Amino acid sequence: MPDERGPDRVRRVLDGHIGAGLAPGLVALVRRGAETRAVVLGSMAAGGGAPMRRDALFRVLSLTKPVTAVAALSLVEDGTLALDDPVDRWVPELAGPRVLRRPDGPLDDTVPAARAITVRDLLTFRLGTGAMTEPCPLGDAMAAAGVAPGPDPTELAPGEWLGRLGALPLAYQPGARWLYDTGSDVLGVLLARAADRPLADLFRERVFEPLGMRDTGFHVPSGEAHRLAASYRPPDGSGVLTPRDDPRDRPPAFPSGAGGLVSTADDYVTFFRTLLDGGGPVLSRESVAAMTTDRLRAAEKAGAGMFLQSGGWGFGVAVETRDDPPESRAGRFGWMGGLGTMAFADPSADLVAVLFTQVELGSPESARVFDEFREVAYAPAE
Repeated sequence: MPDERGPDRVRRVLDGHIGAGLAPGLVALVRRGAETRAVVLGSMAAGGGAPMRRDALFRVLSLTKPVTAVAALSLVEDGTLALDDPVDRWVPELAGPRVLRRPDGPLDDTVPAARAITVRDLLTFRLGTGAMTEPCPLGDAMAAAGVAPGPDPTELAPGEWLGRLGALPLAYQPGARWLYDTGSDVLGVLLARAADRPLADLFRERVFEPLGMRDTGFHVPSGEAHRLAASYRPPDGSGVLTPRDDPRDRPPAFPSGAGGLVSTADDYVTFFRTLLDGGGPVLSRESVAAMTTDRLRAAEKAGAGMFLQSGGWGFGVAVETRDDPPESRAGRFGWMGGLGTMAFADPSADLVAVLFTQVELGSPESARVFDEFREVAYAPAE
């Protein structure tokens, strides 16, 4: 393996972003076959101090979603769940939903849902509610109720969160439209109830322990707090990063299946390499194939371009369907975390790449590093 701070193209590109002050530090890993290249740059916090370390812990936010999907599919494989089961049995708060006549309409102008929400709907984000990207009464009501998607952990308990969500109408009929995020949070609560165990325990037993992901969980143990990288909002007009108050020092009130995990770059290389290799020992090859295949029809992707671009969505991961390198490579799958993380796998190149930074993706500058990394990850080691 090249030295962690050794000279190669990946390092040169990423070092430019550190030098420009766009992130205090980062960890990047590229694994092709059995070889892993590591680049570790910058510091654990803005202003210098402790250097970034390869085993630093990051808030991976939406990279939690593929873990939630794997846990769900493992329960499908053992017969606890079926993909087309209505969720009402485990999530009665969402039984018999009402649906807005228009997604941007008043909250009291509704019709009955044509069918129940299913487990498959949660995995594919077609349950009928989620991130409302345009101003509308439903989006305002979700924010007021504390159930709108966002980077900050909620202090609501799962039952209270679901009760508030269930009191609001759906934006679309179940199965009709992809809406981001909320499906994974509902799914996390459903999994804990179906398995009759805390979600943290389920993840540990079904995913983390079998794969040796020792550094992944919903909070940071007290003895490891020094490994948690600081977290920042993007630079303001003066170029200053704004710290986020997010210590992750205790088990959360709401273990979010959409965005609650803390992890390391190495653990996520292991996770995505497992998917690339067929899923063993946590999933069958058939389940991985289902997870990493686009499950959406064209009409269901309407309005999802800001998230999916020209690709699609499987179970908990984006799936690229157009072969137009470097922007898109058919069959590549993965996702990003809004607090500055990315992981993807490309079967055609036998490649897994992970980039963890500390800065929220709230500006073109903070997102550019990921676009460039997605391209240079394919460069041969020098």
